[in-house]
Amino acid sequence: MDIRQLRYFLTIAEEGQITSAAKKLQMAQPPLSQQLKQLEDELGVKLVERGPRSIRLTDAGEILRRRAQQILDLADSTSREVSDFAKGLKGTLTIGTVSSSGATLLKDRLSDFHKTYTGIKFEIHEGNTFRIIELLQSGVIELGIVRTPFNTSGMGYKYAETEPMIAVMSPELDWDPEQERIPIAELRNRPLIIYRRFEQLIRETCQKTGFEPNIFCKNDDARTTLLWANAGLGIGIIPRSAYKLANNSNLIYKEIGSSALQTQVAAIWIKDRYLSSLARKFLESFSAAEPGSSQEGGRSL
Repeated sequence: MDIRQLRYFLTIAEEGQITSAAKKLQMAQPPLSQQLKQLEDELGVKLVERGPRSIRLTDAGEILRRRAQQILDLADSTSREVSDFAKGLKGTLTIGTVSSSGATLLKDRLSDFHKTYTGIKFEIHEGNTFRIIELLQSGVIELGIVRTPFNTSGMGYKYAETEPMIAVMSPELDWDPEQERIPIAELRNRPLIIYRRFEQLIRETCQKTGFEPNIFCKNDDARTTLLWANAGLGIGIIPRSAYKLANNSNLIYKEIGSSALQTQVAAIWIKDRYLSSLARKFLESFSAAEPGSSQEGGRSL
């Protein structure tokens, strides 16, 4: 099994047909079919079920598809890493981000970093925190930008400044337009739209205040929370900086006055793993807005 065979297999899986995969790869169909058969023979397992017009991956084929993608991403990442080393501070920095950190990352981090190191290009992968950590562990990305809370085991990390959570809503659901900051008790009996990772924190904070939150919708993306809140379906709970993702919506927000409902953006990496000079320079620039509000953990830089 080699990289070439894995690329062939992934193309077949993506296209769902040997014929269209062969066209995409600019090769004849018989040699591609032979490569697939050789791969199945080598692994000793059937990878696809062949139908009259299409193929379907077997369970083993699905496993190989996931692993093959990781292997190819890692191969590409390794190639860039070696190339970047030779180029010094020129090359591509691979970063994974959660959606709720995107606006802060672009405005407060990457823009300034790019002005200082104009020869650097960026490759951004998006996903939830679990996906970002998976990409880090597989070596596809060097750095992850996530939000607290997250599991710091095996991670190096550097926190940015703390920010409050806010309640976002359409004007129709605003019970007091003059109120810009609210105690958490104001959320009692109101339909809440929350990011799933914050559920435990929100529940515990509400319970300590004496009520059970009315969670109307749970999701995995701050943009979904904003979309549902903008439709007037409920009150979204998001980090304050994620409000920038709302663009031109008519949403308004109120800061939640609770020391427990705080979050931070953090840069994370795998401890004791090689970091390129690009990644190190970015981490040096990943400082909080106010002196002393940044924290580091894991291996020193």
